[in-house]
Amino acid sequence: MKSIAFVATLAAFAAGSAAAQMHHHGHHDASPPTLSQAAAAPLAEGEVRKIDKGAGKITLKHGPIKSIDMPPMTMVFQVKDKAFLDKVKEGDKVRFAAEEKAGAYVVTAIEAAK
Repeated sequence: MKSIAFVATLAAFAAGSAAAQMHHHGHHDASPPTLSQAAAAPLAEGEVRKIDKGAGKITLKHGPIKSIDMPPMTMVFQVKDKAFLDKVKEGDKVRFAAEEKAGAYVVTAIEAAK
């Protein structure tokens, strides 16, 4: 009798677990990413090569930028806020977020790497 109860309990658990997974999976696909999920995206790593405060641009030698599917390279970015350029100096190792806006690549957040 114990083995029948065990099998029934195991079957009920498996059915409940499968239903929970289906519910979670369906819910995940239907929901847009939340702000906290977007903020959790990994920051890219790079090194500041040049700062042009007047033009609001920064040259970064960077690793892969997953958010915009960009391989490692050195390139010039616009900055979302010129105040970002006061946070870093040439030669600094940094972590940053970037996005593409109207054909331009823009640094949307930057911090000195620790």
